[in-house]
Amino acid sequence: MSYFAAAVVRDESGWTAAEVNLRGVTDVDDVAERLRDVDTDADLSLLFVEAEDAYLVILRLDEGEDLRIFGSDSAYAEESRLGALLVGDLKASVTGVDETEASHRAGGDEDGEQPAADPEADPVGDADLLADVGVPATKLLPLCGHEGMLPADVTAEICTLLGCADEVEELREV
Repeated sequence: MSYFAAAVVRDESGWTAAEVNLRGVTDVDDVAERLRDVDTDADLSLLFVEAEDAYLVILRLDEGEDLRIFGSDSAYAEESRLGALLVGDLKASVTGVDETEASHRAGGDEDGEQPAADPEADPVGDADLLADVGVPATKLLPLCGHEGMLPADVTAEICTLLGCADEVEELREV
């Protein structure tokens, strides 16, 4: 299964991006170590792993510690070895969404439109891992579940909100 893994890291000078090779990783700690290696002094490190135009996994490290993970669909764990490493241990459905937020999300946006979500998708992990940077679970989950949105589209949307879209796009063009 093919994948694209882009790290975006923020330090006092702003955002930088780098492609991360995940070949040979043996567990999620190896993945976190490769993310740390992008910039050991970063205050925020994110890794976007897009697989087969179907799955997105986001990993987050704050100052190199406290690994948090979100996966757009638990099925990725069954589809590949890398998926099993990244989301295989995330048995429970998403966290970080209370009942009020979940019912608001299910009700669609303010105009009464409901996003067309994939009813088969089972997001797992910490959906609020980006809440403090402007992408709460109430934004992330509809993005991941919206019909026609590929993982690359979700990554681009999140990176636009974070202010690092150009850096990630440059990686794709290489």
